[in-house]
Amino acid sequence: MHLPPHQKLAAPGKWPVVGEKAPRVVDLSPWSVTVHGLVAERRTFGQEELLNLPQLTQTHDIHCVTRWSKLGVTFTGILLADLLALCGGPLPDAKFVSFVARSDREHSTSLVLTEALELGCLIAFTADGAPLEEVHGGPVRVITPKRYFYKSVKWLERIELLTEDRLGYWEDEIGYHNHADPWREERYIAANTNPKTLERALATRDFSGLDLRGVELQGRDLTGLKAVDAKLRDAHFEGANLTDADFTRANLSNAHLENANCSRVKFTNSDLEGAAFENAILTDADLTGASLFGTTF
Repeated sequence: MHLPPHQKLAAPGKWPVVGEKAPRVVDLSPWSVTVHGLVAERRTFGQEELLNLPQLTQTHDIHCVTRWSKLGVTFTGILLADLLALCGGPLPDAKFVSFVARSDREHSTSLVLTEALELGCLIAFTADGAPLEEVHGGPVRVITPKRYFYKSVKWLERIELLTEDRLGYWEDEIGYHNHADPWREERYIAANTNPKTLERALATRDFSGLDLRGVELQGRDLTGLKAVDAKLRDAHFEGANLTDADFTRANLSNAHLENANCSRVKFTNSDLEGAAFENAILTDADLTGASLFGTTF
């Protein structure tokens, strides 16, 4: 038996419950899953229709980001690829897939579309030969193999194909890693930071004085971010909106800011050695006193 780093087996016969325990309670309409966005044909599949489609069975290990694992769970359902084929397939501009839950906050997660298809994402109805219990995401949930289980959304209600990534609840609000590979221990966007600290920093957009080396914030809207005296070596801000951010005296050595919007950003007296700004927007950015050795524009 080989587990990903810092994971422990759940007790025999146990499947711990994490997150919400039930779908949206005020919604009594029949269950359905809608596939929309960048597909050839928008379709809504009722529960009975889904269950009558050709199904397959796969066995996967569950690895929860909260550090428990459950091995060899057998799931039965429909491959995402097959469901998309019933909708005429993805359109050429489709790059990401967002899975949205029928929950009170409509929590979601996203994956690169090609990766979701390569991993063999399953729209599942049963676990170990029995219908999925509601507390575990029944009647239908996503199973994303080889990723932490927050990428396997409970109570699936919508599948949307997108041109740009749409971060899910756990990734955007709590700071869970968007790639979520358990074998690389991609738990948080800043691996060495307490998750509660990271959650507060994201909520307030205040990184001042924090050590967030290697933080991964590609494509995020961080308008007005305060990062005075922050340690952000090797940080990833590719494609992020950093308009009006304040990085005064921050360490951004070897940081990635390619394609980022850095309009009116204060880099006053910051360390930008080795930082990459290719195709970044630097309109009215303040680089006064910044160290620019090896910086690329």
